[in-house]
Amino acid sequence: MKATPLLGWYRALAIATGVALLVFCGFMVAKYGFDTAEDVTTYVAMLHGYLYIGYFVVTFLLGQKLKWPLGRLVFTLAAGCIPFASFVAERRVVREAAEQLPAAGARQSAGV
Repeated sequence: MKATPLLGWYRALAIATGVALLVFCGFMVAKYGFDTAEDVTTYVAMLHGYLYIGYFVVTFLLGQKLKWPLGRLVFTLAAGCIPFASFVAERRVVREAAEQLPAAGARQSAGV
């Protein structure tokens, strides 16, 4: 499995999960603060749940590919459930993976 397409999937799912979580938080405020949008809140919650499942799987696979320590993997997995954390984690993971991946590609082509 190549890390580059996996990194692209990670970026897309991290952003989508983060946006869905923020929309879900807004609907939770509307539901419990103003007694409106009860039906829509359920669907937004389900959307975030499905996106998070994809985020979890892709993040786990990317963490295995990049050989993250357990603490790093757990934090990155939990970032999909904390508002704004998935955006911060996405930027950090992409920056660090971009530094790691060209070095890994160069070693493989050199036969090391």
